[in-house]
Amino acid sequence: MNPMYRIILVVAGLLFTLQAQARIDIQHWQTSTGADVYFVENHDLPIIDISTNFAAGSARDISTKASLAALTRHVMTLGAGGMSDEGISQKLADVGAILGGEFDADRAGFSLRTLSSEQERQQALDIYTKIMHQPDFPAPIIEREKARVIAGLKEAMTRPAAIASKAFMTNLYGEHPYALEERSEPQTVAGIQREDLQQFYSTYYGAKNATIAMIGDMSRTQAEQIAERIASGLPTAEEAPALPQVQDREQPQTVRIPHPATQSHILLGYPGVYRGDPDYFPLYVGNYILGGGGFVSRLTEEVRENRGLAYSVYSYFMPMAQRGPFQLGLQTKREQTDEALKVVRETLEKFVNEGVTTEELKAAKQNIIGGFPLRTDSNAKILDYLAVIGFYKLPLDYLDNFNKQVESVTAAQIKDAFTRRLKTDSMLTVIVGGEAPAATAAQ
Repeated sequence: MNPMYRIILVVAGLLFTLQAQARIDIQHWQTSTGADVYFVENHDLPIIDISTNFAAGSARDISTKASLAALTRHVMTLGAGGMSDEGISQKLADVGAILGGEFDADRAGFSLRTLSSEQERQQALDIYTKIMHQPDFPAPIIEREKARVIAGLKEAMTRPAAIASKAFMTNLYGEHPYALEERSEPQTVAGIQREDLQQFYSTYYGAKNATIAMIGDMSRTQAEQIAERIASGLPTAEEAPALPQVQDREQPQTVRIPHPATQSHILLGYPGVYRGDPDYFPLYVGNYILGGGGFVSRLTEEVRENRGLAYSVYSYFMPMAQRGPFQLGLQTKREQTDEALKVVRETLEKFVNEGVTTEELKAAKQNIIGGFPLRTDSNAKILDYLAVIGFYKLPLDYLDNFNKQVESVTAAQIKDAFTRRLKTDSMLTVIVGGEAPAATAAQ
């Protein structure tokens, strides 16, 4: 990497520590082909960061060919416009550009970091756009990557954490598309053909299904030109339909999976919140007190400090396009499984029924607000927020008002939100390991 580029990356963090305190001016428009664009102009560093996200995550999979969405997104980066994966990597390295991306149930995306100077920017953008406009889907590469995915699936199913996660999402979401990723098996991957990837690309990688986020050393005019360049070469696919709503659970469920590990892996869950959910901030602040605040959380105090039943225990809400999971998890010695589970359930039940104290709420707000500048202290972090704001259609002032929303949360709102949104008598419990008798191995 160019030595000057290394210096730029080091200095970036220092500059944005101060910038994070200021208002982030987000500009929004649509390209001529219907892609949404979100842009923050900043000339402090000669760098630009771009991400392009599509509603092409695992929730768009086909159950009989689960992993198709992930495989499509990955193989797009391994051959495009006649370039091999080695050629793509070399051309990006020549100008110090970095290709990245993301993939989850909702989104599939590609990101680019490049110097803003003309030669470097143009070469990096040429490769970036070819990946999205002209994926070759080379047959040998597809077969190679299918073999890699199959090997990974087989290896994952020997690890208790992976087994627990698969069982959790499968049972929490049932027939909802959010469970499709966990239906990936060696046979579903083996059945994927090159034509499947091409069809998936044509269906979900259109401009109307795209959100472009950009930040850095470029003017509004330059940003518009780059966005048009990205969007104009995409397929003419229509916007993906909205995913179905996630329904409440009506009955409790316990899934026990035997495993020889010395530690039991325990997960509890319930459908949580969606992006833009009016209950998000009360649940977010409340969960910081329950299990999201690390060593200062209720769960850590009861499970680790008071009883020594686990080294760590956590809880979180994962907001998605539809209701993402609320998950509570821990690991404990096999012989302590039932005791630890009992303490966790009692702690959660008490929290939901009784709410939080004034002291807990004050400390949580101080910690969340005090740590917020670190969330926006770099181009990369702001880009991530831009992508989320754009993809989920959040207000443009979401970042500016974040701390105000946190500060306005009351103890009454937390209790009300948790009481309505978490039915503790209908939760899913997954236990991998433990001392379960064979007769109850799968309930």
